[in-house]
Formats: sequence, structure tokens, C-alpha cells
Amino acid sequence: MLSFALGIGTQNGQGDWLEVYYPAPQYRPDAKLVEIVRGALGDDENRSDAEAVSFLPEHCASLALALREGGFVDQAEIAETFADSQRPLVAVFLAEDHAPASVPEVYLKLHLLSHRLVKPHGIKLDGMFGLLKNIAWSSEGAIDVEELPGRQLKARLAGRPLSVDCVDKFPKMVDYVVPKGIRIADTARVRLGAYLGEGTTVMHEGFCNFNAGTEGPGMVEGRIAAGVFVGQGSDLGGGCSTMGTLSGGGNIVIKVGEGCLIGANAGIGIPLGDRCTVEAGLYVTAGTKVTLLDDEKNDAGVVAGRELAGQDDLLLRRNSQSGRVECLTNKSAIALNEALHAHN
Repeated sequence: MLSFALGIGTQNGQGDWLEVYYPAPQYRPDAKLVEIVRGALGDDENRSDAEAVSFLPEHCASLALALREGGFVDQAEIAETFADSQRPLVAVFLAEDHAPASVPEVYLKLHLLSHRLVKPHGIKLDGMFGLLKNIAWSSEGAIDVEELPGRQLKARLAGRPLSVDCVDKFPKMVDYVVPKGIRIADTARVRLGAYLGEGTTVMHEGFCNFNAGTEGPGMVEGRIAAGVFVGQGSDLGGGCSTMGTLSGGGNIVIKVGEGCLIGANAGIGIPLGDRCTVEAGLYVTAGTKVTLLDDEKNDAGVVAGRELAGQDDLLLRRNSQSGRVECLTNKSAIALNEALHAHN
């Protein structure tokens, strides 16, 4: 079994799932735990595919009792809490890592990423956009965009405010998961499904998409696109950008190694190895023509940026006189300010 979780969510007027919150998702769960839950909910224990099984609050007492007797106290407490729910409940069983087939499955996989149970590219998310609806994330929770006008009118008639924070397929991560040891200055800029390693700081202009993130510790003042993973001790300067596979990077997986610095307003469309520096304002793509400099800083040939992909100890800069992009060995890795990046 790949994963299991008990969740509580939101459905629209047609009964379609909009979102699901999982308090304690399980990765590679104990087989006994899965057997107990399936038995208590009357699900087929021989089922081999992924399945989202809806259940009612009245099932929670017997489910909690079975879980507690089986020694799974944390899951039993969740079931007991769900007994008072006025919202739809669901148990999701993922036997294998296939492309998700339902909204509850998508949300479980996004939770696994943000709970640091799997790393970016460690779980299949193929086709998820086609499953997710555009949602108005509001002060009254998730609302189907098509149902928003009616909800706004009802709220006005009842004399209560209904504030819409954003309209998107993804919610912000911290409404579902707050990983240990992180700082986020503007929580709306980190989507559910982001993986933020312990010691990560995301400043006001920093952004982290789903299926992307940081090993931690590190400073993020730029944009981490979908699919990009940043190594330990790396610093993304203000306004910098990483090109994800959804934004022109093709099939190349963009990553940033350990101890790297991407300067302010710079960017990369190639993966970086360890201890690399990209000068402020310089955007290096796979097709960028880069002049190599030897130890004496003489020309040693011109290569396309893709030929430098994944190499360590590079300093990429633009010559302020000729305007050409140059690359030489970076003799010093950056060192993060320990006091500035403390999370205690």
C-alpha cells in the first residue's frame, strides 16, 4: 500500500469534490491499519486499485473503536473528531503510485509532498489539472466558482462578509500543512504540494509552486517553479526565477544544487550543480551562448548553456563591457547567515 488517509472535505451542489484536508496522511502505512479501516467501513480489502471511499459521521464511533483496539491511537482520535462533522468524509487508499483519478487522490498526494513524506518528482501527478476545478478560496472556505454569485448574495442577505482571497485550482499550503521549522512571510505565495525543508525561509516576494521546493536550510526571495528542487544552503535572490517544466523548460528537470546563489533578478533554465553562482540580472537558458574562461581568464571556447547543466563550481556572469555571458570556476561557495536564517 502506497498511502492511506482519513479526510474531511468540501463538495459543490452537484456532489463533486472541491478539496480535502487530511490531518495525518500515511505513507507506506501499516497493513494492519489499512485492514482495520477497510473492515470498519465495509470496503473490499482485496481491492487493488486506488479508491476514495466516502463514509458518514455515524461510522466514526465504530471506526475509532476498532483503530484504538488495534493500537492506532492517533488515527482513532481523528475518527473520533470526525464524528461531529457536518462536512463530507472520505477514506483514501492508494495501492500503487498511479496517476490520480479523483480530487481526493490529488489532495492526498499534495499533502504527502507538503508533509515531507515524499520529495518533488517522488510521486505521480499526471493529469491532475483536469481533475481540479477552479475554486474561489474564501473566508467561508472553498466555493465552486460557478456557485460563487449565489453564495455572495446569501452572505450579503445574512449580513456577513464573504471575502475571496484568490481564484485558483490550488489552495495555499499553510491552510492544510505547516511543516516544522520554516518561515513564510506571505503565506499566499506557497501552494499546497510544495515541499519546504526544515530551515527554509520564504520572504515576501518568494514563491514556491506544487511538486517543488527546498531541501533546507535556505533563503527564497525568488520564484521556485513547478518541478524545481533547491538543495541545502542555497540562496535565491530577490526577484530571481527558475524555469520549470511547465514554463518552457521542456523535459529537462531543473534543480539547484547545494550552496548555490542565484542573484537578484537572475534566472536559470538549466540545472545547477553544487556551489554555483549566477550573477544578478543574468538569465541562463539551455540555448544561451556562454564563453568559457580558463584559469588565466582567457577564452577557452563557447558552449551552449545546456552543456554546463548540472556541473559544480560555476560562476556565471555577464561581461559589463562586451555584454557576453562568461563562465569561470567559482572558488567560494556562499555561506548563509546563521542568525538571519534561525527558526527557533
